[in-house]
Amino acid sequence: MTDTRRVDAYEKVTGKAAYGTDRVPEGVAYATLAVARIGRGRVSHVDTTAAEAVPGVLLTVTRFDADELRGAGFIMGGGFSFQSLQPLLDDHIAYRGQPIALVVAETLVAATEAAELVTAEYDTEAFAVHLDAEGATTLVQEEAIPLPFLADIKVGDADAAVDASPVRIDSTYEHAAQHAVPMELNGAVVAWRGDTLVVHEGTQNAAALRHGLAEQLGIDAASIEVRSPYVGGGFGQKNSLQPHLGPLALVARRLGRPVKLVLARTQTFHNGSFRPATRHRVRLGADASGKILAAVHEVDQQTSRHDLFPAMHTEITSRLYGFPAFRGRHRLVQTDVQTPGYMRAPFESSAAFAFESAVDELAYATGRDPVALRLANDTMTDPVTGRPFSTRFLAECLRRGAEEFGWADRNPEPRSMRADDGSLIGWGVAAGTYPGSIVPAVAHLTAGADGRVTVGVDGHEMGQGIRSAVALLVSRDLGIPVRDVEVRVGDTRFAAQHLTAGSWGTASALPAVHSGLRELRKHLNAADTGDVDVAAAVERAGRPVEAEASALGPGQPPEALDQAKSGHLAISGPVFPEFSTFSWVAHFVEVRVEPTTCRIRVPRVVSVVDCGRVASPVTATSQVRGGVVWGIGGALREESLADDRFGGFLNATLEEYPIMVNADVHRIDVGFMDEPDLLFNPVGVKGLGEVAMVGVAAAVANAVHHATGKRHHRLPIRLDDVL
Repeated sequence: MTDTRRVDAYEKVTGKAAYGTDRVPEGVAYATLAVARIGRGRVSHVDTTAAEAVPGVLLTVTRFDADELRGAGFIMGGGFSFQSLQPLLDDHIAYRGQPIALVVAETLVAATEAAELVTAEYDTEAFAVHLDAEGATTLVQEEAIPLPFLADIKVGDADAAVDASPVRIDSTYEHAAQHAVPMELNGAVVAWRGDTLVVHEGTQNAAALRHGLAEQLGIDAASIEVRSPYVGGGFGQKNSLQPHLGPLALVARRLGRPVKLVLARTQTFHNGSFRPATRHRVRLGADASGKILAAVHEVDQQTSRHDLFPAMHTEITSRLYGFPAFRGRHRLVQTDVQTPGYMRAPFESSAAFAFESAVDELAYATGRDPVALRLANDTMTDPVTGRPFSTRFLAECLRRGAEEFGWADRNPEPRSMRADDGSLIGWGVAAGTYPGSIVPAVAHLTAGADGRVTVGVDGHEMGQGIRSAVALLVSRDLGIPVRDVEVRVGDTRFAAQHLTAGSWGTASALPAVHSGLRELRKHLNAADTGDVDVAAAVERAGRPVEAEASALGPGQPPEALDQAKSGHLAISGPVFPEFSTFSWVAHFVEVRVEPTTCRIRVPRVVSVVDCGRVASPVTATSQVRGGVVWGIGGALREESLADDRFGGFLNATLEEYPIMVNADVHRIDVGFMDEPDLLFNPVGVKGLGEVAMVGVAAAVANAVHHATGKRHHRLPIRLDDVL
């Protein structure tokens, strides 16, 4: 038994791991999309004549009838799709890049050539792609979406308390739109096997694909199988049904053969969700010692015309410190884009950038050390609900991180620290948190005569290492080698496959497996604890031994399991009947600013995390490093630039959308509190993948201020901003 590597490492590094569109079934045809070239309006005519003349073209479709294809509904509105708009059903163009035709050919080359030859005539309309654009419509979220969990958070009279405070911070911060650009492009391979539709797609939500397709096509969900054993990066963009899937299923049925579609990189920028642009106004009131008396956090967030993508930024900023008073406000700004969505730490990263930058400003205004000020405002009670946190080791994360980073050697004066080459050195710190959510999960375990145990469980392998976490749990519980545990995830043949997102994957799957192990031990006639000779127990039983168990969140009703099985969201947390649950992190960042070009480098980072018990040390460390790298990229590189001329996004390729590369990544030291949260679940694990990124951008920005003396209120921080 070993913890030293992830269980799927060999398959991944040797190329044996098969991702969604890796499959090339016999007789497969290739599909591509032709897309709209206007920002908003109607398409009056689509000409496919030239496309159909390309040798090898099998089919072109510009419109599906309403009786053969329906919309699947917005996932946050009770549906299954990342947006309610289903292209190719009418002549309406909601955003640039929206599909206007689907081309299918014998080869990818022919399909691509043909799609480029599709032309269209449009009746254009004025469009808005910025928060401040003429024509953008602003709505107060709690009025537009009157749901209790989306109501603005209000504790006490925060505005009056801020106004009466001896020390006040009032700053506005802007966070650019960003795209996830996962290595695995959006796409699918679909095939009909008789009346059964088999879908191979890299998805975080096989259940939504299954039930969404059933609704779109008017067929029984039991006739659909979705297989997604590996996702080559989801990051939220693959959390629900994509608009290409229903059309693919229809053309596959028309042609009587498998069809494969992989979106071009540019198309993922316009046909996948993205992190919306936001603007944050943060007001803090404190006494002369830096004790925060009240906080106000107001957010304007971009959404689409056809869906209201809900904002939840203040869910974490209201819990970072022990505020006597807090007020949040969310407004949604409707623009002409596809519906934005969830991108790793979707609200939390931008919210923490704004809020933790303001806290850093407060530290300078009161003459307090930024770490000491945060420690002085710590709390063990949820300021919003008054309930205790199930666990909160943020103070310990700050203390341990400061010690490992060498924070005591920091000169607090901006521009006071220099490297041997003359570069300005800046040290910054920020705290982060992420809500602890959990969803219903089912685990099915089978013990075989060879001593191996197969586990089918709700969950998707997106690179976060859920297979390793499950395999290690089974290995440690039964005392069998990790290599004798096979884990099946992302496959509707083995479990319902509720959405895996929001850092609840491991925290939901492991309790179900834990319960399944208790049942398996009973069926094996084994003791409740201790090693088990699985092969001998199965031999005594005379057949393979199976066990199944489910798990719910604390206080979650049993009906939630049925809801999850139907493909709908069934999330509980972070507020539970007797406590609130969050993961916590402290990031310490060093930047070096070259004095003439002002190029910013990040030579080292120390991150310490409270994520409950660490289920898989090797994958957990990787998760944090990945989150830190992404957080640095968000602070210094990434921005999706809206195109005011034609709509959509200007820099919709990896050549023009800069992300972090190996040369940008230096030393990242990771530590864990590794304290189990047994109130949250019996395994004691909390979320990790999202919280790892929260606060990184703020720590970078705070370090740049310390290095240069200039405070930056907009991300990303570019050379001209520093100059």
